[in-house]
Parts: sequence; structure tokens; C-alpha cells
Amino acid sequence: MKEKLRKIVKSRIFIFVCAALLFGTIGVSAATYFPSVDVTYDNEESGLVSTDVQGAIDELYVKAQQVSSGSDDKVEDMGGTVSSGDGLYADSYESGRYFYRGKNPNNYITFNGEKAGWRIISIEPDGTIKIMRTSDINTNDNLAWDTSGNFGNNNWARPSSLNTYLNGDYYNSLNSTAKNQIVSHTWKIGPVTNDNGCLTDNVNSEGDIRWSGKVGLATVSEYLRSSSNVGMCRTFALNNENAGTCANSNWMVNSSYANWWTLSSRAGSDVPVFLVYSNGTISKDLDDGFANYARAAVRPTLYLSSSVTLSGSGTSSNPYTLGQV
Repeated sequence: MKEKLRKIVKSRIFIFVCAALLFGTIGVSAATYFPSVDVTYDNEESGLVSTDVQGAIDELYVKAQQVSSGSDDKVEDMGGTVSSGDGLYADSYESGRYFYRGKNPNNYITFNGEKAGWRIISIEPDGTIKIMRTSDINTNDNLAWDTSGNFGNNNWARPSSLNTYLNGDYYNSLNSTAKNQIVSHTWKIGPVTNDNGCLTDNVNSEGDIRWSGKVGLATVSEYLRSSSNVGMCRTFALNNENAGTCANSNWMVNSSYANWWTLSSRAGSDVPVFLVYSNGTISKDLDDGFANYARAAVRPTLYLSSSVTLSGSGTSSNPYTLGQV
């Protein structure tokens, strides 16, 4: 049955709905570029489970995905996309985005005079480049996400104290060239839950609330999408259950500090924020990531202007360097 499903997938371009996987039927309606396809399977058949289906068809879908033109030139500058292993992939959740995935893809970039001090998370549909600092800016892991009250507040746009610091003192500490390369951008800061059965739910939840600014953090869904192991690491539960495997397939995992802050707050409460631990797992207990109670590493994230050009190979010894059109 699984092989039959793969054959159907290879012969059609379609978008599947994660919720439908749980009920055993995929009924997909498509827009201009996507013909309608119905696939029915017996979910109790040996060896065929939801994660198998998602893992089998995810890569096939992204190859056929229609993407915006804004990011195409940047993708070509980086040598194009890959279909396996570490490298740059078309995203299967947001059209026009490309993500670097794997344990050590060639996504190192020099920024603010810090050679290979940053890594590229994604190429955005508008041609901007989202980057994340390789190491934290507070070597003692002593920064709170928000310092208000006993436990803090997880509303980034309020603004939180970390938001104020990153877009104030930290931004002002950057050199003038770096400041000119950064653009103010729209960030998706909606709260998420740790029990979503599909990453699509997290992506959609993050997009429910937007904030505009220059410096932020990576979201939970961006962390999960940076893993090259689609079948075993694409949800909170899978990532935490398969911690060893997932840590070895995700470049964002960093064992040099105990944990680091994400941008994603926890839905249903005004206090917790999700953390990523040194072993790659994501905090799941309600009190693990209280915005003020916890102290964690901060890895600034920002968007580079679509006008910047890239040279280099993206390796740690020959990172991408930035020029201006």
C-alpha cells in the first residue's frame, strides 16, 4: 500500500492536509497550479502510519511547489537546492521560503565583522536572508526573556525586555555596515502549543500575530524545519522522543550552553516561552520556560536586505561574505 501511495504521489502535484492524515483519508482541493487528488488508505495496515506518509511525500511535494520569484536569485547564488543530505531545501509549509537543513550545511556567513559568526536560517520570498548568530551574546546564559514581575510576560510585542535590549543596546552595538545591511521586517510571533500533531499547526499559529522590528529570535517551527530528518523530527513530540537522532540532523543544536530562547511563547498562558536545550529537545513543562524565572542563551536573529549580494561557499573556513548591489 505504501508503495502504491508513493506512485500516486510521484504522478501528481498536491498539497496534503495534516489533519486528514489522522483520519485515513486525504482529500485535497487545489488552486490554479494544483490538480485535485484523493488518496485513501487503511491507517491500520502494517507499517503505514501518519509519520510514514508525511515523510514519504514531503520531499516530493516541495520539488513541485510553486514559489515566489523574489528568492530565486539568492537560491542560485547559493548553488541551488538539494534533495537529500545537508543543504538548502524549498520549504513545504510556506511558499517561497527556503531553509537550510541538516547537521552541518554550508550556511555560514560573515556579518558585523564576525567571520563565520552567523548562519543562514532561510531565504525569504521577498529575497531577504534570515540569519542567526552561531553563538550566544551572553556567555553566562543569564538573560531573561522578560523581566516584569516574578515570572515575566511572554508578549514579545509588548515589548518584552529582551525585545527592547536586542533592538536597542544590542542593535546600537553593531557596526555601521551591519546596520545598513539589516532591514526592519515582519516577524511571526503567535503563541504555539507543544501537542500539535502536525508542524503546519505550529506554522499557522505563529502567523496569527505579527510584529515589525529589526532583531528577534528564531521560532519553534524554524528550529524544527532546520532538521533534515523529516520523518522523525518534525513535531514537538517526535523531536523530543527521538532526541539523539534529531540533534544529529539539526545545525541549530548547540551543546556549548544549557539552553537558548526561541521567539515562540506558549499558548494558553501569559508567562512561558519555549526553550531549546543542549540535547536538542524543546521545553514541554509549563514552568520550564517562565519568561523571567528562566535564564537562557540569546542567539540574535535578523533579516538582511534583499539587495545584498553573496560570495563564498558558505563553509566555516570560506563563509558567505556580503556585498551590496
